[in-house]
Amino acid sequence: MFKNKIIKDTILLTIMQLALDSAALLLNVFITRQLGASAIGIFSLMGSFLGLAGIISNGNAFLCTSRLISEELGKNGGNPNRVLLHGIKLCITLSMAVSILIFMFSGVIGNRFFSGAAVTGAVRLMPVALISGAVASCLKGYFNACRKASAAAFGDILEFSVQSGAIVTLTLLTTSHDEASVCRIMIISIIIGNLSSLIYMLILFAKKRMHCCQKGTLSFRDYVGFAFPIMGGGILTSVLSSANDALVPVCLRQYGDSPEQALAMFGIFEAIVIPTLFFPSVALCSLSGMIVTESARASAAGNCERIRSIASRLIECTTIYSVFSAAVIMRFGMPIGEMLGGGETAGKMITVIAPVIPFIYMEIVLEAMIKGMGLQAFSSLNYLAEYVIRISTLLIIVPHFGFAGIAVSYYASNIFGNTSRLIKLIKSADIGFKPVKWIISPIFYAILTMFTTELLCRLTIGAGEKLWQIIGFTVVWLILYGGIFSLNFYFNAKTSSKNSNQAAVCA
Repeated sequence: MFKNKIIKDTILLTIMQLALDSAALLLNVFITRQLGASAIGIFSLMGSFLGLAGIISNGNAFLCTSRLISEELGKNGGNPNRVLLHGIKLCITLSMAVSILIFMFSGVIGNRFFSGAAVTGAVRLMPVALISGAVASCLKGYFNACRKASAAAFGDILEFSVQSGAIVTLTLLTTSHDEASVCRIMIISIIIGNLSSLIYMLILFAKKRMHCCQKGTLSFRDYVGFAFPIMGGGILTSVLSSANDALVPVCLRQYGDSPEQALAMFGIFEAIVIPTLFFPSVALCSLSGMIVTESARASAAGNCERIRSIASRLIECTTIYSVFSAAVIMRFGMPIGEMLGGGETAGKMITVIAPVIPFIYMEIVLEAMIKGMGLQAFSSLNYLAEYVIRISTLLIIVPHFGFAGIAVSYYASNIFGNTSRLIKLIKSADIGFKPVKWIISPIFYAILTMFTTELLCRLTIGAGEKLWQIIGFTVVWLILYGGIFSLNFYFNAKTSSKNSNQAAVCA
């Protein structure tokens, strides 16, 4: 029953996330055309800073509540509602402290993080977004842990829809498109989106909360003790990610680009290249939240066989899926980049970075397993090493080679970080390394089916780079590629069942 529930939720969340990501890409295209590529760069920098402030102020609330409530549900006498209350108390305390600091140092933030004091007024609006976002994140984590992931997903859709509507409306109403007005548009839209999501989640909690009479196994002090290591990993990652984002325009200016060109290149990378590379990962992102809860329950119950089974199947399916995604994006990277408004620059960068997609996608599921199993120390240390490599490569390569240096930093950090994660999970879950299943077969079948599809399309619809031709090519390619692995899974299952029956007869 749980397996069917996971599959059903994954499909539903994938469809919802696909709609969100498609809308986000269209929104980025709209902003680029209305405000210019440099405005996307400003949006990305403001988003990075807000993300950092949000992680510090809510203590990575979604992951904390999701994992700790999942563990509480796996224990006798657990009370998930009490754990949620602990999470909200901690988040409100942290949010108020961070909000006071942001308000006090808004001038410094405007001058140092952005380009001037004109941004100060926009920065002072952040506390409203932080407090409402923190409480909403706790409630989303609660529903995710209670295997009601669709409830949290609907909250995300509502938040994004309201936020996007506000961005479009304010953009069309604003005559001045300087940095201060762009920052103000973004923060106001985030506040409106967060408040709408919070109201929805509170109404949903009042209707669908679990009714528990038990005292619970966690006190507030216990919750804080378990939450801080999880928070530490999230804060560390966010700090390093924000530092990396802030350094990209700086390094591009050292290469010789003007400030506006540097922001435009950064905006193209963040708003077009990265969303395109991550677009096919919606299924894995939808699955990752449930992986955390399932692995946390199995870990709390000491069910090693369950952990081994989840880890082995996830790695195999992720490599099969990610190799195909990488192949498709490599094949059509140039026309996709041009269609989305990034021109030849975006198309080349998408094509160049596409081969590292299997490592990027592997991080999604590996991190979910690692965090669910409680290996926070390794996760934080690995993220630190990964970002040290990325930032060091950025500082060394980009000033000399420009935009292409960003691709080098992505390759170096992702290959190192996700190879380390894979090795750690293989050892921790006690599963064997399977190079044929995980690496050789997906690559071989991706190449084989690509050439077969190329031949079929040339004989029928033609091989071109128009949108309908790309979609048709990809659909045929997916049918051939997916069909091969479906047959493999079917025959493997039949063979396994036959062997089991023979063993039972012999016994």
